[in-house]
Amino acid sequence: MGETIANNKKAYFDYFLEEKFEAGIVLSGSEVKGIRAKRVNLKDSFIRMVGEEAFLFNAHIGRLETTHHFYGHEERGSRKLLLHKRELLKMFKAVTRDGYTIVPLQLYFNDRNIVKIQIAIAKGKQLHDKRQDLKEKDMKRDIARAIKEN
Repeated sequence: MGETIANNKKAYFDYFLEEKFEAGIVLSGSEVKGIRAKRVNLKDSFIRMVGEEAFLFNAHIGRLETTHHFYGHEERGSRKLLLHKRELLKMFKAVTRDGYTIVPLQLYFNDRNIVKIQIAIAKGKQLHDKRQDLKEKDMKRDIARAIKEN
C-alpha cells in the first residue's frame, strides 16, 4: 500500500471484519484532485451491491475551489467499484447471509499512483461487544502507561 488518504475508524469499532479486499474505483478528474488534496471522508459511507456490481455510497469527496463548476462532481455521489467476478460473487453471497455487510476501510494511492479502496465483509457488533473492546483498549493503555513509568 502507498500513501493513505482516508481511514474509516468507525468501521473497526462497529464491525467484526471477516475478509478484506482491494478494489479500484471509477472517478472523474475533479474527484481525483479532491482526493489528492485529502478532502475525503469515509465515516458514513457504505457499499451496496446493485445487480452484479458493487457501488460506494455516501463517501464525501470534496471539491477544490480551483475546479470549474462545469467540471465539478457530486460530493456524495455513488461511485462504481472495480473488482474481479469471483470477489463480487463472494461478497454477494456474504451479504445475502443475515447480519453481514460490506464496509469501506481506507482510501489510498497504490504504488503506481492509482486510487484504491480497501473494503471488508463485516458483521455488526452488539453493544456488549463494543463495551468489551473499549475495556480492552483501556487496559492496554494502562499497561503501556505503567511500563513507561517504570
